[in-house]
Amino acid sequence: MRRFRTVAAGVAALAAAATLAPSQAHAAGNVYIYKIHYDSPGSDRGGNSSLNAEYVQIKNTTGAKFQMQGYTVRDTAGHTYTFPSYRISPGKTVKVHTGKGTKSPGHLYMGRGWYVWNNDKDTATLRKPGGSFRDSCAYNSTRVDYKMC
Repeated sequence: MRRFRTVAAGVAALAAAATLAPSQAHAAGNVYIYKIHYDSPGSDRGGNSSLNAEYVQIKNTTGAKFQMQGYTVRDTAGHTYTFPSYRISPGKTVKVHTGKGTKSPGHLYMGRGWYVWNNDKDTATLRKPGGSFRDSCAYNSTRVDYKMC
């Protein structure tokens, strides 16, 4: 009877792992798009503080620092940001702000003078340095101003 319970528990664990939701799969150890804050507060007048309230957040759930240099994030219109030399520590995130600013721990800046992420629907795609797919996150809503991926 004990062996049967052990086998049954193993089968149940494998079945649960096969049906993980995307966010649960991300928690297993990955670098992925964690959040898109696509509609900054207030009216879109293009001020730098408003632009920087629009961002994509990347999370590292691996057990080691992750070098982002050469990775890209882009929207469906083709606005592309290429990561400089930047390491994300395990369990940490980095916000890639749309506007201008100085690189600091947890914050990078695209240096743009206008908004990238549409206020109603768009897709953020993260690609590896060679261009191969790493992750994506899409939203289609005006009810909220961000999407947890």
